[in-house]
Amino acid sequence: MVFPIRVAIVDDHPLFREGVTRSLSEIEGFEIVAEGSSKDDATQIAERLGPDIMLMDISMPGGGLEAIPAILKIAPLQKIIMLTVSEDGDDVTTALDRGATGYVLKGVGARALAEVIRTVASGERYVAPTLSAKLLSSRTPAAGGKSGLIAGLTPREREVLELVAAGMSNKHVAIQLDLQEKTVKHHMTQIMTKLGVGNRTEAAMVLRDAREV
Repeated sequence: MVFPIRVAIVDDHPLFREGVTRSLSEIEGFEIVAEGSSKDDATQIAERLGPDIMLMDISMPGGGLEAIPAILKIAPLQKIIMLTVSEDGDDVTTALDRGATGYVLKGVGARALAEVIRTVASGERYVAPTLSAKLLSSRTPAAGGKSGLIAGLTPREREVLELVAAGMSNKHVAIQLDLQEKTVKHHMTQIMTKLGVGNRTEAAMVLRDAREV
């Protein structure tokens, strides 16, 4: 039996919460277990219900960024995805540094959001691709060194990275290359180590920048 992913939504706009709740409820594999509108609501939900994923806005009473460490103090394993309109690079960096496992913009479609939730629930991090450059601005090597980093990958690692950069999940990469999913995860670990990055989005951006060079 496959259990649904238990999701909590914390946002101070009731209509937005209702829309996300309705959209995810119509997609198989999700259960909305709670809604809230503030930092205090978020911490109480994490403590009482322990959802698999908490979707949380930045702009809400108490502050979404301030809520992250408060939640993780109570529930260290809680996975948090920021669902916000903020494209500010400092907000992205702060959210991830404080322990958020995903960062998505509110314009995302329901199916795309569902895929992001599945990705984070499986143990991976996710940052909206349009925000990755801002995140990487202070975290990746100088442009001239990126081609050399990519050249250090094996042919198979390069294949895996190309597909990941095209937006494929580990599962879909595994199907495309006729590999086990755990093998793809191993390749991604090696790739991130060689490129000196912390997640798959950063690895994809290194590849993109190397192509530009």
